[in-house]
Amino acid sequence: MLNQARPAIVSMLLFSALLGGAYPAIVTAAGGALFPAQAEGSFVRNAEGVVVGSRLIGQATTSPGYLWPRPSAAGDGYNAAGSSGSNFGPLNSALIERVAADAAAIRAYAPEGAIPPDAVTTSASGLDPHISPQFAALQVDRIAQARGIKASDVAATIAANTEAPLLGFIGQARVNVLMTNLALDSAYPLKPAE
Repeated sequence: MLNQARPAIVSMLLFSALLGGAYPAIVTAAGGALFPAQAEGSFVRNAEGVVVGSRLIGQATTSPGYLWPRPSAAGDGYNAAGSSGSNFGPLNSALIERVAADAAAIRAYAPEGAIPPDAVTTSASGLDPHISPQFAALQVDRIAQARGIKASDVAATIAANTEAPLLGFIGQARVNVLMTNLALDSAYPLKPAE
């Protein structure tokens, strides 16, 4: 019996060390060396080097001079600790009321044109950092007015921060809200309220 137990114990210890220690350490080191920004969380820093967010997690923004994200159902909104959708069905009264309120808020600054679905629906994670180019286009006039610049300047900044589908056909074009807002701040800083 001892002759059978020894190889089993040695194998368990060997594979635990290899697959539970060495392999994860090698993969972690390789990931950090090959993809340092991603391994560190894709953090975005401002000119002073302070972390202002991540390229991968949306943030709540309600200032009229900024691009607004899609709604979030994650915790108190964009809370990574509470990442989830609402799981409300299409006939749920709370969902209907929230969508109607979001649509009314959009109509306040964009009274015409179709409202893109991502403007009033949450993503599955509730943390989506992107919006559609159509939703971004609805916000151009509001941002331009708040910043005192031409709408064409805002549209150009949005276009410069629009990401194409992966390999040209996987997914859809999307606009990273944080990166666009940082580009707007860099090129056209908001003037302090008087």
